[in-house]
Amino acid sequence: MPKHSIRAVPVVAALACLTAVGPALAGPVPAATTPPTPSAPPASRFVPGACPEPPEPVEALSGARCGVLQVPENRSRPGGKTIDLAVAVIPARTPAKPAREPVVFMAGGPGADAFDDIPFLVDSGLNKDRDLIVMAQRGNLHDRPNLACPEVDRFNAQSVGLGYDAKQAEALLLKAVKECRGRLTSQGVDLSAYNTTENAADFADLRKALAIPSWNVYGYSYGSDLALTYLRRHPEGIRAVAVDSVTPPQYATLPWTWSSVDEGLDAILAACAAQPACKDRYPDLRRTLTEQVRRLEARPLTLNVPPPGGGEPVKVVLDGGALLNLIVAFTPRPKDLPAALTELADGNPQRFAQARAAGSVQNVGAFAHGLTNSVACAEWAPGYSEKDVLKAGREAFPGWPDTVLAQAPQLPFQYPVCRLWNVPDRASVQRVATAGSVPVLLLSGTFDVKTGARWAEEAARTLPRSTTVQIPGIGHWVVPQSPCAQRVLASFLDRPTAPPDTGCVDGLEPQPFTIIPE
Repeated sequence: MPKHSIRAVPVVAALACLTAVGPALAGPVPAATTPPTPSAPPASRFVPGACPEPPEPVEALSGARCGVLQVPENRSRPGGKTIDLAVAVIPARTPAKPAREPVVFMAGGPGADAFDDIPFLVDSGLNKDRDLIVMAQRGNLHDRPNLACPEVDRFNAQSVGLGYDAKQAEALLLKAVKECRGRLTSQGVDLSAYNTTENAADFADLRKALAIPSWNVYGYSYGSDLALTYLRRHPEGIRAVAVDSVTPPQYATLPWTWSSVDEGLDAILAACAAQPACKDRYPDLRRTLTEQVRRLEARPLTLNVPPPGGGEPVKVVLDGGALLNLIVAFTPRPKDLPAALTELADGNPQRFAQARAAGSVQNVGAFAHGLTNSVACAEWAPGYSEKDVLKAGREAFPGWPDTVLAQAPQLPFQYPVCRLWNVPDRASVQRVATAGSVPVLLLSGTFDVKTGARWAEEAARTLPRSTTVQIPGIGHWVVPQSPCAQRVLASFLDRPTAPPDTGCVDGLEPQPFTIIPE
């Protein structure tokens, strides 16, 4: 079956203005389908039990079948200890005659709470006519052990009052990371075992433990990296794979992140220029953005503002690095970005300042920073250096301050962090393209500044039965935001061997941007 590449609107020239960070830095990309044979680990097993209790109640869990999957912590060490991974099987909404093959979900992060995503999955129709299986990736909330780092959460709350790239911020972050690492290792956690290879093997073991002959896989962001790794290493029993906001394993490095910021921002600014009202009100937004990043990096603003949810005002520092990373985090939303940048240039930083203040409210212990660091330091950081990150940033945003460009977006000071975290280099094992005959759907949003839409097409090059679909005006994690993407995904899961129904994509355009009066 030929590969289908479908776009909702013609790709504007701005979308092609990517840095060459991915392929140029990554080098030749091998394609492999047969992994090396590991030593035989102890058998994994599913143990029924109570459902997890997320911080915010999840209605769908009330009717779910739950338990834990017990797996080896490190499969390269037979006879070692086992760990428990929380699992929930959420029944289909049409229990009379559900589809035979369930869909298993792989969350983003790495380190995000998969159970917190269940309401979005249910609202998107993932369990409309088939069971939905959710498992917390190893080290996450509800697992044993949990690789949370409350020390890092407390730093993040404090950091909103510091310069994004300030030496004090770096020192405090490294102190928090060192404390977290020391605590986890003193508890006997093998940090080297928390990686994408082991994550993929966990899901392969889950299918067997639940006695499921065949299932579908859906993953987004880091979950797409994991899903493609899982398909490469454990293709048996996989009926179809859908990946959303795609991170191709062969390109996932720290310098690579700048290419997605550049692509997504270009798409947002080009979409504004294509809407007459937006273009007239906000001319030359690229110049406005550059001017504001440079101005704030030279003269940061220090403000006292209440968090968006209310409460006592907190001190925030808004500099160039903070501004860029707020945009990457989609605060404010893309449709509000032109207005927010213009207000900032006119002396009103309120939208960005409040978004920065939101970081002072942390759900301490909910995010597995330990898994993030083990994956980032073993798989994304090796082979490159701080100089490579800076070079990639300069290529993406010429003229921006080096102090902003020196930090990989959303991962500040990651190389010093990795020197402390000290896990083995797994780049050669992980940076491999996925190939095979399983049908694959790759969904992207044109406004995605975390995993640019182009990278779905790069991943599809070695997947001969793949379909790439771009949804205009949508950012990171497409399916929950787009009813059209939900329909495309549903049609793909119904008949993965046929081209999915993409009729709803034709004619889609980004929402109108927010226009503030002059």
